[in-house]
Amino acid sequence: MTINTFHEAGFDIIALTDEQSGTQVEIVPAHGALLHAFKVRRQGKLINLIDSYSSLEDLRENLHSSFKSVKLSPFACRIKDAAYEWQGNTYSIEKTIAPGNAIHGLLYDAKFIVAAQEATAREATVTLSYSFREEDTGYPFSYDCHATYTLRPDNELQVTTKIVNNSQTSIPVMDGWHPYFSTGTPVDKLVLTFASKEIVEFDAKLIPTGKVLPYTEFVKGKKLAGVELDNSFVLDFSQAQPLASLLDPVKNIQIDFFPGDHYPVLQVYIPPHRNSIAVENLSGAPNAFNNGIGLVTLAAGENRTFDTKIKITA
Repeated sequence: MTINTFHEAGFDIIALTDEQSGTQVEIVPAHGALLHAFKVRRQGKLINLIDSYSSLEDLRENLHSSFKSVKLSPFACRIKDAAYEWQGNTYSIEKTIAPGNAIHGLLYDAKFIVAAQEATAREATVTLSYSFREEDTGYPFSYDCHATYTLRPDNELQVTTKIVNNSQTSIPVMDGWHPYFSTGTPVDKLVLTFASKEIVEFDAKLIPTGKVLPYTEFVKGKKLAGVELDNSFVLDFSQAQPLASLLDPVKNIQIDFFPGDHYPVLQVYIPPHRNSIAVENLSGAPNAFNNGIGLVTLAAGENRTFDTKIKITA
């Protein structure tokens, strides 16, 4: 395993490489700890299974409409009206994409730094860190976010996030990732499977109503032809891992997801172009700061680790 850095298309990229298989994971620390590429060898050629930004200009133009593959913290998805109550106080998020529209946290464009890296015969790992210091009046707290990518043999990538509360009070936390996957085959030909018996009910603005409803359509796998998805599902951890799988039967590529128990929610989104699909591990449901579904409370000085693993078979 090796680690190297290079500059391409306006990005400073750090690459984790399995020299034996050729598998390479590329990360852009300075733009939300972005997962830029997950390249695996198929039929003698490397293919990238991450739908990322083609250039820095592309990211600047489209980040706020797609948020592709960036770190979501200290909340993911939407906060209703960009406002919430915490410990008797009402807060309004300042960083919004439109007035009253807060989405995907405060770190999606943060400049993470490389805090640690190590390559051994069995794995290559890099930890990216960002120290948030009361940078938004709607989240007047301080915490550290440590995002660690670890590449192991057999196309296995572990993504771990550690949140450390540096405030003098408890803070609300919801953690998540927003990776978009593409095999090059249209989404309509892919098959999605995940272990869930429940769906989070949304209103017309994609805000949870507070209800969780029975839902088993994807338990045995379902072709995505004509399926519209921008939904949250409660994972069933009584089932065997992987708890979610995305299969391309045309190219015989399978992407398996192994979330840890601190990621009980699976969010799936198919964009209108239907050339890629976001499969997101979340610690809670959208609007968790208000509805409390999966909301994590971190006491002063406390930390919490969230982890998931992605394994590709090609």
